[in-house]
Amino acid sequence: MAGRVDWSLTITGDFWRRHDVREALIRRDVGRLFRLLRQWTGASQTRIAIAVGITQPQVSSIMTGRRQVTELELMERIADGLGMPDHARMTLGLAPTRRSVDARSTDMSSMGPMATVSALPPSVMDPWGGSPLRGTTSDLNDPLVDPLSDSFLLTECDEESDSMRRRALLGLTGALLAGTTVGSATPSRPTSASFLSALTGCSEPDPSFDPETVSLVDLSRAVTAVKKRYQACRYSELIDPLPELLVRLRATADHLAGDQKELVEALSADAHHVAASLLLKLGDNGLAWLAADQSVRAARRSQDPVMLASSVRILTHAMVNGRHHRQAVATARAAAEALDSTVPTTPESLSVYGALLLRGGSAAARCGDRSSAFELLEEAEQAGRRLGGDHNYRWTAFGPTNVLLHRVNIAVTLGDAGQAIEYARRVDLDRVPIVERKAALFIDVARAFLQWGKYDRALHALRIAEELAPEEVSSRPAVRGLVTDLLRRAPNSILTHVRGLAHRVGAT
Repeated sequence: MAGRVDWSLTITGDFWRRHDVREALIRRDVGRLFRLLRQWTGASQTRIAIAVGITQPQVSSIMTGRRQVTELELMERIADGLGMPDHARMTLGLAPTRRSVDARSTDMSSMGPMATVSALPPSVMDPWGGSPLRGTTSDLNDPLVDPLSDSFLLTECDEESDSMRRRALLGLTGALLAGTTVGSATPSRPTSASFLSALTGCSEPDPSFDPETVSLVDLSRAVTAVKKRYQACRYSELIDPLPELLVRLRATADHLAGDQKELVEALSADAHHVAASLLLKLGDNGLAWLAADQSVRAARRSQDPVMLASSVRILTHAMVNGRHHRQAVATARAAAEALDSTVPTTPESLSVYGALLLRGGSAAARCGDRSSAFELLEEAEQAGRRLGGDHNYRWTAFGPTNVLLHRVNIAVTLGDAGQAIEYARRVDLDRVPIVERKAALFIDVARAFLQWGKYDRALHALRIAEELAPEEVSSRPAVRGLVTDLLRRAPNSILTHVRGLAHRVGAT
């Protein structure tokens, strides 16, 4: 039509590789991103508004700093509207959109009507190597990162291309913990590179390490140590030694065979489980996906079905953080059913079974599926009664008390603040020896009181959590977001105290 205005917004790939653009993405500074769009593409506020589906005044407020973009849904809308490539999305802290097939796969046209399913990560398939999990094929529109896509296939790292590939990976995943304080330490980009290299097989053990003479007892003790530090919320003590431990476990497994190799693979599955858990806590979802997948792969090689089910548990956690809630429910349920039907019941298998059900219930609550959440809770409660007490088999901290803790979490996730507080009052804290679980309870209580409008009690709960586990409060972006919300809504009577907490945890 003559005279029609072209409101389309063209952004070249070079824009997303600019240093100033990457810095804006790392800092999640959408206002600066919009200003850079105007500077380098000539886009007006109106064109940006039309592209991302908000109004021009809202774009203006964001560009001038009067409004900060913190809502995940709006971040996703902006990323989609701007056609943000996956490496930029992951730098921003969002899940990628590409769903790739392993480069070694054959012609898709020969794979029949189920070819689309094979584009899912192998870990989303039946963990025991069968057909796709029930309930996953209907959710194939959910974007999933494929750890086997070309961008992650770095099995050969020659001297000429190693540095270039590592820079490319940094572009894909962003800097680990950028701008995040963990205890007293702020990890640098070299620290993030160490996790990247360890998880992609591009680094070698310290020269003093000899995989042919290493003591398996020492490796086992090292894995136990990182598990204990994680459950004690001593995250800053994991950031430096954990990547090296992952590398040593891989190198040792490569030099062994038979039962010894399977033992080391089981240790590797546990260590990668810790790495994925830590990365999820600290908001690096891209690397967490990769660590979770590596945990599942090592668990398969260990030939231990209970270990495999335990690794699937952290995979479902990564799915939830990537907003693939329904697939997380289906994966957790299928893994629990397979474990229950194929493995003789022991305290360890029962604990992992119950923990999987709890993970599925939490995922169901995240997508508003009350029926499934309560059903899985009830099944987990039955498993807790069968176990007969609260234990930490396979590092699950599973038992009747943990089921009650998840009732608190699920109630507050569903918006039932009063019910969440009622459940919390039933918790016997003496039965919660794991610091991470205890701190998580008080954070959930704070969420509930914030929903309820009882801001003084929300502040009190957060201060208890901070006293119990300073790094759990200061290191997690989700908790800082909670403190930020309280800062905005708190009455003048407690505002000074809220500001003090916000300053301590780096919330704005």
